[in-house]
Amino acid sequence: MSLPAKPAVGGTNEKAIIGVSLKMYFGYERTLEYCREVASIAAAHPAVRSGEVELFVLPAFPVLADAGRLLETSGAGTGAQDIFWEDEGAYTGEVSGKMVAEIGGSYVEIGHAERRRIFGEDHRVIGLKTAAAYRNGLTPVLCVGELNSGSAEEAIAHCSAEIDAALKRAQSLGPAGRTIVAYEPQWAIGAPEPATPEYISAVVRGLDEHLRSLPGQAGSRVIYGGSAGPGLISQLDMSVAGLFLGRFAHDPEALKTILDEAAARLVGKGVTV
Repeated sequence: MSLPAKPAVGGTNEKAIIGVSLKMYFGYERTLEYCREVASIAAAHPAVRSGEVELFVLPAFPVLADAGRLLETSGAGTGAQDIFWEDEGAYTGEVSGKMVAEIGGSYVEIGHAERRRIFGEDHRVIGLKTAAAYRNGLTPVLCVGELNSGSAEEAIAHCSAEIDAALKRAQSLGPAGRTIVAYEPQWAIGAPEPATPEYISAVVRGLDEHLRSLPGQAGSRVIYGGSAGPGLISQLDMSVAGLFLGRFAHDPEALKTILDEAAARLVGKGVTV
């Protein structure tokens, strides 16, 4: 298998990105408890405080404002797990990107496999939501991933098409911004083990090269999700900017381990932390 060339490492733009989605696992008080613990860990972590590790947590909507207040002084960010594509109007039950930004959110997850499968979100909807994120100054965490296990080349082609569909629609509606693409092969989500490090690195190298070649996306990066946990990031190519974590990071101590691993990987590649 012929793989894309590895990008150079150790440049001034090198950093790690670690995101956590709490999905709908925690209640209100448990989410606040979690955020207090994460805030304490982040505030004491040199790589988070320096900005070399970019950390964000996506709680359920009702907790977002309070979670942001707990995390804001620690160096960690917050955001939403979804938004609607309009900023206001008669859309019962929806939450706008405008409101997410107003209450302090900086990120929004868009196009997760569960949203695509359960709620039928297609390329048009995902593109509109991506545009809403850009418009409101939010960084979209755009989730892409193939349904079935196959070759790295097949995954790169499939996910590049998903990226293009979302960003083309978004950029037809206004200027683009920075994007975090979360590569989450659907066959690996919730699986006992993630895809192999070699497979993850090969796919993300291809996606990272493609993403950063697109207009306005030179500063964008690709991270990996899909049963990601402690011990994984140190096995991945530096083209994998970081991890998008679910249940394996719901234990704050596990998250601390991952932050330590991400920081150590940067040091090992000659990046000052």
